[in-house]
Amino acid sequence: MSVQYGTDRMWGDSRADSAPRIARSQPWLRVLGRRLRVSDFAAVTAAVVAGHLIRFGADVRQVEPVGALGLPVVWPEAVLIIGWMIALGVAHTRDRRVLCSGATEYNRVITASFGLFGALAITDLIFNLSIARGFIAVVFPLGTLLLLVSRWSWRRRIARGRTRGRYMQSVLVIGEPVAAAELTNRLTCDPALGYEVVGICVASCEAAGRTRADSRISSAGVAVYPGYGEIHRVLVQSGATVAAVTDAEVLGDGGLRELAWELDDQDIELLVAPGLGGIAAPRITVRAQPGLPLLHVARPRHHAANRIMKVAFDKVVSVCALLVFAPVMLACAIAIKVSDRGPVFYLGERIGADNVPFSMWKFRTMVDGADAMVRDLADADDGNGVLFKLHDDPRVTRVGRFLRRHSLDELPQLFNVMAGTMSLVGPRPPLRGEVETYDRMTVRRQLVRPGITGLWQVSGRSDLSWEESTQLDLSYVENWSLTGDLIILRRTVHAVLSKKGAY
Repeated sequence: MSVQYGTDRMWGDSRADSAPRIARSQPWLRVLGRRLRVSDFAAVTAAVVAGHLIRFGADVRQVEPVGALGLPVVWPEAVLIIGWMIALGVAHTRDRRVLCSGATEYNRVITASFGLFGALAITDLIFNLSIARGFIAVVFPLGTLLLLVSRWSWRRRIARGRTRGRYMQSVLVIGEPVAAAELTNRLTCDPALGYEVVGICVASCEAAGRTRADSRISSAGVAVYPGYGEIHRVLVQSGATVAAVTDAEVLGDGGLRELAWELDDQDIELLVAPGLGGIAAPRITVRAQPGLPLLHVARPRHHAANRIMKVAFDKVVSVCALLVFAPVMLACAIAIKVSDRGPVFYLGERIGADNVPFSMWKFRTMVDGADAMVRDLADADDGNGVLFKLHDDPRVTRVGRFLRRHSLDELPQLFNVMAGTMSLVGPRPPLRGEVETYDRMTVRRQLVRPGITGLWQVSGRSDLSWEESTQLDLSYVENWSLTGDLIILRRTVHAVLSKKGAY
C-alpha cells in the first residue's frame, strides 16, 4: 500500500531551491576519472605512434607532408589523438555510473571509436584528404584494443579493492521492510557491485521494528530509520552518496520526483529497483512516454539460442578445439587404457533440448561398473540434494582424479557438439531422473541444448546449491547472447585453472 507524502512533510523545513549543494562524490571516483583520462591518452597515443612507425618508419627525414592539405604527418596525428579523447568524453565512457561496470563501459568505448573513425572516413571522402589508409588500418583496431585492455585492467583493480572494502559507494535503501531487506542482502552479499549499505529508511516505527528483526539485517549491522519524512536528515547523517528506492510507489504520487530534485541538489545518485530479477539489461528498454516512463521487456532469447548463428559458432570452434586438443586427448586415452585396461570412454545418458535423450561422451574417470555402486555410497552423498556427488569418491581412479581436477574428462563432449546434441555453452546436461523432478519453471532450461560449459561452471560448479545452479541455467536460457557465450568461454579458462568446484 503506497503512502502519500506532500513536499512539506517529506522534507520538513528543507527546500530544494534553498538547500546547500553537498559535495557527495567520493574522492576515489574523482581520482579514478583523472587516471582514466591519463590511461586513455596513453593508449590512444601508443596506437598512433605504432601506426606511424609501421606506415612511415622511424626516420623522420623520410616523412613528407601527406594528404591533400600538404600538412606534416604529425599534425593529423595530433588532431586524431585529440579527436579520440573528445569522442570518449562525448560517449560518456568515464561516467561514474558505468565506470568499471563491464559490458556497458566497453560498449561505450567501442561506440566512441567507431563513431570517430566513421566521421573520419566521411570527412576524407567529402574533402578528398587522402589520409593514409594503411595508417588508419593499424591505429583503429590497435587503439580500440588498447583502450579496452586499459579499462579491463582498471576494472580488475577496482574489483580486487572492493573485496577488501575499498572503492565503495555508500547507499541508503528506502522502501518497505521485505523489499528493503532483500535489496540490502543482495548488495551486501556482492561487494563487486560497489555498494555499501549504510542505512535503511522505512515508513514507520513499526516497520523499522520488523526490519531490525530480520536476521539478514541484524547480521549485517545496518542501521534502520523510521519515517520517510526523515530522509533528508538520514542522508546527511549517514553520509550516503546513493539513495536506492525499492519501489517507486512507496513514496506516493510525485514523491519520487521530489526525492530526485532533493538528491540532485545534494549531488546524490538515485537508484530505483524495477523488480525484474533474472532479466538481463539488453532485454530492457525504457519507453519515455510523457509523464509515464515504461520499461519494455523483450521476449526471452531461447529461440535465438537454437538458430544458425549459435550452431555455426559451435561447429567452427569445436572443430578448431578438436584440432588443438587432439594430442592431449590422445595422451588421456593412453593413460586411461594403461592404468586399468578398461574402456577409454564413458557414454552416459543425458536429456537434451526438448527433452530428447542422447549419449554424452566423456573420458572414463571411474572404475568400470561405477554406476552400480551408487546405492552403496548414497549415505555419503556430498551433493546439493538432487545430484549425487562425493568430494572423495572411492570409485574415481588415480588417472581419473587428475582428469577431473583439470576438466580434461569433458573434452570428448566436443564430439557431441559436432553431432548437434550439445553446445559449447549452455545449461548443465541433466540426468533423466533429474528432469522428472522439474517443476513448470525449471523445465524451461530444456528449451536449449545443454553445454560443455555454462554459467554453472564458471560460478562454482559442484559447490553450488541446487537452487543456485537452476537459477543460473534459467538466466542463461532467458538472456542468451553470443557476446554472453564469449564471456563465459573466457571465464571458463579461469575456472578450469582455479579448479574450484572440480571433484
